[in-house]
Amino acid sequence: MIRIRPYKPCDAETILSWCRDEETFQMWGGSHLGSFPLSAEQMNHKYFSENGGCAEADNFFPMTAFDDGQMIGHFIIRYVNEDCRTLRFGWVIVDDTLRGKKYGQRMLQLGLKYAFEILGADRVTIGVYETNEPAYRCYLRAGFRLCTEECKQEEVNGRTWSILELCITKDAYSEQR
Repeated sequence: MIRIRPYKPCDAETILSWCRDEETFQMWGGSHLGSFPLSAEQMNHKYFSENGGCAEADNFFPMTAFDDGQMIGHFIIRYVNEDCRTLRFGWVIVDDTLRGKKYGQRMLQLGLKYAFEILGADRVTIGVYETNEPAYRCYLRAGFRLCTEECKQEEVNGRTWSILELCITKDAYSEQR
């Protein structure tokens, strides 16, 4: 049974081990964390000393997922523009040996339950690089839907990557349950 709990500094080494190459690191969102390869100390500094890069004091909630005691995934939750009714998921990653087995989908569904039922959100958003088909399909299976046809652009290692914006409302979440 999958469970999520707040991230702990001891989680960093395992999570970073899932980023075996720079491409995986970038798909995870690593450019927002630092340079590949990132150390556990750098990750923990970003999370705990820099509040994940969020300007607002209480706006960054990293989560770690487990199945039968084995760490299987990680993601973060943050508020959007000081709006306590809209949350954003990000930095989603699943143990590379477990990908394709619906762990990411189930982890994000638990995250949505937490967002809507505990944090009281009305809406949750997530972005995915257009070229990251497995993550895109995972997010759709978790309940997210494309919010807009417009794509944001981001420069990653000298290349332009398009980001698809997905979202789910509390009403849509409730209908799925």
